[in-house]
Amino acid sequence: MNILITGAAGFIGSHLCEKLVDNHKVIGLDNFCDFYDPKTKEKNIKNIVGLDNFKIIKGDIRNFDKLSQIFQENTFNLVIHLAAMAGVRPSIENPQLYSEVNINGTLNLLEQCKLNDIKKFIFASSSSIYGNNKEVPFSENDPVDNPISFYAATKKSGELTCHTYHHLYDISIACLRFFTVYGPRQRPDLAIHKFARMILNNEEIPVFGDGNSQRDYTYIDDILDGIVKTIDYVDSRKVFDVFNLGESQTISLSEMISTIEETLGKEAIKKVLPMQPGDVNITFADISKSKKILGYNPKTEFKNGVKKFIEWLKQNM
Repeated sequence: MNILITGAAGFIGSHLCEKLVDNHKVIGLDNFCDFYDPKTKEKNIKNIVGLDNFKIIKGDIRNFDKLSQIFQENTFNLVIHLAAMAGVRPSIENPQLYSEVNINGTLNLLEQCKLNDIKKFIFASSSSIYGNNKEVPFSENDPVDNPISFYAATKKSGELTCHTYHHLYDISIACLRFFTVYGPRQRPDLAIHKFARMILNNEEIPVFGDGNSQRDYTYIDDILDGIVKTIDYVDSRKVFDVFNLGESQTISLSEMISTIEETLGKEAIKKVLPMQPGDVNITFADISKSKKILGYNPKTEFKNGVKKFIEWLKQNM
């Protein structure tokens, strides 16, 4: 299978390229933007650059002409769309940029699929789409009409756009709602990576709220397993579907910090701050649908996942 992966040099994208390149021809697309150090992204893909089955292209999904060139010069069976401006708080500060990348960029890719008769598409959505949902765990059947950050709103828009292209052009599409992915190569702005690095450097960590907010942390290997199973799913039928990919267990902020402290053998210096606008109180995935339909079965216990991440971090500081 010939696969286009957008956001290919990022955290999830680089791991996915590595996982797929042995059995598929993978074209990776990334704009290497400065949201964090582009050299980090270059390092993410260093082990697969030069392989016969992998090619990385520097390009921006906002550039329709560049996308047209890529789609004309390559034959794709599947597009896996991971590229996005990420993060809740930055989206509140710069909603125009998030709209251009996450909404218009997704539209550009789906339009290219239409124009080039590509019938399989996987879209990376987010648990943030649930907002402060009152029902837990979060089910794919729950209403997601009340996002509390612009990032979440762009992901809802992406899902709606995907459904429209499925309906109009018979493209088989799965939208995957990722729940707080962590592990080696995690973005440096995300809490586990940020806190662990700051604790090691004897820096004060910012703790927003009373420590009782909860997240459904999902280890990267489990996310990759879910994506691979989704590839088989969209390849075997014409469908539009939405799936939660999480661990289906919650860890409080306080517990997350204490797990990092225990793993490092070092106590954090904490600075307690107010809750931030756009932050949700809890994320908690109902994965019964993903288990039943995809055969998704996450296996990484949180403490073990943090241990693996810390091992990687110490080797890469």
